[in-house]
Amino acid sequence: RERHRVRLAHSPVRSPNPSPDMPPPPPRSWMRRSLVLLVIVALGAAALWWASRPKPIAVMVSEVGRGTVETTIANTRGGTIEACQRTRLSTIFGGRIEMLAVKEGDRVRRGQVLMRLWQDDLRAEHAAAEAQAETARRRSAEACTVAETARREAQRQQQLHAQGFVSEARLDASRSEAEARELGCRTARADVTQAQARVAVVATTRERSVLVAPFDGRVAKVVGEVGEYSTPSPPGVPTPPAIDLLDDSCVYVKAPMDEVDAPRLRVGLPVRITIDAQPGRSFPGQVRRIAPVVGAVERQARTVEIEVTFNDPTAPGPLLVGSSTDVEVILGTRTGVLRVPTAALLQGGKSVLVRAADGRLQERSVQTGLANWEHTEVLQGLQAGEQIVVSLDRAGVQAGALTVPDDAKRR
Repeated sequence: RERHRVRLAHSPVRSPNPSPDMPPPPPRSWMRRSLVLLVIVALGAAALWWASRPKPIAVMVSEVGRGTVETTIANTRGGTIEACQRTRLSTIFGGRIEMLAVKEGDRVRRGQVLMRLWQDDLRAEHAAAEAQAETARRRSAEACTVAETARREAQRQQQLHAQGFVSEARLDASRSEAEARELGCRTARADVTQAQARVAVVATTRERSVLVAPFDGRVAKVVGEVGEYSTPSPPGVPTPPAIDLLDDSCVYVKAPMDEVDAPRLRVGLPVRITIDAQPGRSFPGQVRRIAPVVGAVERQARTVEIEVTFNDPTAPGPLLVGSSTDVEVILGTRTGVLRVPTAALLQGGKSVLVRAADGRLQERSVQTGLANWEHTEVLQGLQAGEQIVVSLDRAGVQAGALTVPDDAKRR
C-alpha cells in the first residue's frame, strides 16, 4: 500500500489545456502526416499525367495478304466507241435537195440512193448527149457501109485490070476511093466514141449529185431538208456532211494514252474495257493498233491513240457509237503473291508503317515488285498477317506513334 501511494505521488498530472511551452508531439505522428501528404501529391501528379498523356491515334489498317497484282496503264482522257466503217457523205458540188430518201436512224443497204440534188439541167444535157451519140452511130454505120462498098469495088477493078479490061488509072482511082471511104468510116467511129464519152461525162456529173450508200449501215445524221441548198465541204472549211453513215455491226474502242507510256505499248496486249453506260462491268479485249505519231490536242497533254477490240463483240450487247469508255492496258500479271495497298507505301514505295502488337508504329523498309493504283507486290520486308497503316494523311501518323485501329474504316 505504501508503494502504491509513492507511485501515485510521482506520476505526472496531465493538464486539459497544455501550455505553449509544452514539447512537440512524438516523431511518429509527424511521419504519418508527411506520408499522407506525399500520397496526395503523387495521386495529383498521376491524375495530371493521365489527363495530359498523348491519346492513341485512330488509323486505318490493312492486313498483309496474298492475291493478284497487275501492272496496268490507263487512258488519260475518256475513250470512245467507234464504228469499223464510217463515212460522212457530201455531194461534190452544191445544189438544191430534190429527194431525201432516208432519215436519221434508218438502216440502208449498199447501193441504195440516199439523197439527190435537183438535176433537170443535167437530165436535159444527158438526153442531148445520148441523141448526139445515136446520130454519130448512124453516121458511122453509113460511112462504114460506103467504105465496104468502095473496098469491094476496088477488088473488082483489080480483077478486071488483071484481065486487061481496066486501065491502070482506073484501078488507082478505085483504090484511092476505097481508102478514103475507109478513113471516113474510121472517123465516124471516132465520132461515136467521142459522143459516148460525152454521154459518160454527163452521166458522171449526174452521179455526183446523188449520194449512194457505199456499204450496209445506219444513218447517224442528216443535214438538210428537201428544197434546201446543200453545200459541199471545201478544203479547209469544216462544213457538216449531208449524211453521216456508219456500220454499227462492228465497233472498236479508240483511247488516248499518255506519251510516257508509249514505249510500253505493243499490239496484242490484253486490256480491260469499261463502259460508262454499263457501270460495274468490264470486258476483255486486246490492242489492235498503236498510232505511229504522238498527238498534241494540248501542249501539256500529248497522247498516243490506240485502238482496242473486244474479245467477244457480242458480250456488251448493242453499243452506241460515240459512247464513253475507259481502257486499262495490262502490262503484267502475277497471282498468289504477297501484296499491300499502294496507298500504304512511303518514300516512293520503299517503306511502310507497321502497327505492332502494342499499337506502336514502326517504319519498315520493303522491296516491291509489280504495282498498280490499288495493290503493290511485296518481295521482302513483310509477312502475311501483319497490319500496315493506309491512312497516312492523318495528323500524327508517324513511326513511334501510339495507335488504335479505326474499326469503322478497317480495310
